[in-house]
Amino acid sequence: MINEAFLNDPYPAYRALHAEGPLHWNSEFCGGAWLLTGYADVAAVLRDPRFSVRRAGGWANSSGPGALTELREFKRIFSRSLLFVDAPQHTRLRQAMTTGFKPAALQGLAPQIQIIVDRLLDDVLAKAVSGTGQFTEFDFMRDFARPLPALVIAGMLGIAAKDRKEFVAWSDDIAAFIGSPTPTLEIARRAQVSLIAMNEYFRQLLPQRRAVLGDDLMSQLIRAEVGGGITTTKELLAQCCTLLFAGHETTRNLLGNGMLALLQHLQQWQALQAEPSLLPSALKELLRFDSPVQYTGRRLKVDVEMHSKVMRKGDLVIPLIGAANRDPAKFSDPDRLDIRRNEGAHLSFGYGPHVCIGATLTYLEAEIAMRSVIQRLPQLGLVGAAQSWSKNAVYRSLNHLPLRFARPAPAADVPTLEAHYA
Repeated sequence: MINEAFLNDPYPAYRALHAEGPLHWNSEFCGGAWLLTGYADVAAVLRDPRFSVRRAGGWANSSGPGALTELREFKRIFSRSLLFVDAPQHTRLRQAMTTGFKPAALQGLAPQIQIIVDRLLDDVLAKAVSGTGQFTEFDFMRDFARPLPALVIAGMLGIAAKDRKEFVAWSDDIAAFIGSPTPTLEIARRAQVSLIAMNEYFRQLLPQRRAVLGDDLMSQLIRAEVGGGITTTKELLAQCCTLLFAGHETTRNLLGNGMLALLQHLQQWQALQAEPSLLPSALKELLRFDSPVQYTGRRLKVDVEMHSKVMRKGDLVIPLIGAANRDPAKFSDPDRLDIRRNEGAHLSFGYGPHVCIGATLTYLEAEIAMRSVIQRLPQLGLVGAAQSWSKNAVYRSLNHLPLRFARPAPAADVPTLEAHYA
């Protein structure tokens, strides 16, 4: 199932799976896994405690001979992450981490996000003014969608913006491991090197942050450590790594996938331009239409029967979020983009106790970003018909998205983003 065509467009495969039934055994995922395609089944599994998220060890061990011992440190860090622990440990960690993601705290962050968005667009427009011709071209991913969420989460963690490129590179290595149904030992080794480097980055920052606590997320985790919500320094560092890694993946891919979908469906894009108040509805539909996270994984704690098939204790189960979001039993004409759709929630942020802790932040960043793009980049359009997709089966993301917009009249010089953060 996982081939070049699937990585470029998984939705024909999902339609075929829907037609064949709700539950499938597939040997391509870590030695074999059950695939769930229906919205109701995926939602049920994501909230069912019999389906465990504790899969980091088995995932790494599937990388081949030598992985059991060579990837020991990688598994130790990963296994402490909020992403890979069940209740009651998960409940305790989530409570310790929610302060910085409450709506009131995030609304206070909105002006800072707007500043970053404006600076990025200032840079795009400044380069456009120096050119010639009616239109100018830029790479939406490189110049906007990739740096924006990385700068936001860096600011929230209280780390230097100058280190953004380094931690994005670390995150890309980790994402390559998570996104491979059958990770090779080489992919796992690169992920381990990057995860250890990220962990060490925060370890070196800890003494300074403990001496002077601020309002950043890392300081909040230190306060939680003092209050008992986080029990060890190793656990604290693992959550810092989790926030840094997960804090930009979804937003980056929502911006890229969403902009591509809108520009491929010009009537929807024009409707949004004419009525920006549709943005909250549009973002939900864009997340449903082309989910930034295509699937997740669970390990069975006990035998479970579904659809007259018995899944055994220890089996890997893959809830296909991308397929569930296109389930015709849930959504009418599911392959049609409709920014006014109102047919229930998508599953792109998960569901149940492990629903994405940063979902509200993603919506906030995306709404500010898309509104600013609509206002500041007139006559926005695609350059060519072919886009470059990453070869990651989990995180559906564009490597590049070339766009063009009408060249503005020359204006006064504006400071660059690098100067702003110097």
